[in-house]
Amino acid sequence: MWRRGSKGSRTRADSLVVCEVDPELKEKLRRFRFRKDTTNAAIIMKVDKDRQMVVMEEEFQNISPEELRDELPERQPRFIVYSYKWLHEDGRVSYPLCFIFSSPVGCKPEQQMMYAGSKNRLVQTAELTKVFEIRTTDDLTETWLQEKLAFFR
Repeated sequence: MWRRGSKGSRTRADSLVVCEVDPELKEKLRRFRFRKDTTNAAIIMKVDKDRQMVVMEEEFQNISPEELRDELPERQPRFIVYSYKWLHEDGRVSYPLCFIFSSPVGCKPEQQMMYAGSKNRLVQTAELTKVFEIRTTDDLTETWLQEKLAFFR
């Protein structure tokens, strides 16, 4: 990764790897975006290091934020697209689509770089605006999610 610059100094080359989004995942995200179900649902995605591609790891139906938290690895980054059934205090119901980047403290720096470098492309591909990050999986709770979503009211 390091190479000599023109004056002999070391510069970081290609340090931020931007992974492509798997075409099958693109189609899955498109269908997920327009789903008609009224329950919470999630797609967990990971980086396939060998293919340098973001791929689907698992899909869940009817899953609470706390159940989703339990599905995430504690020491590896993941991307999540989460359709959340939000019952507002005034009785309204909405279904915000959230992008959550789980980037736990203690991840390998190389992994961290691949995920960080790929996040924006994935957010653009999924066409999402509610983008959040957690640094520990314990943060992913219903209260945390509602606090984050309150900003968008």
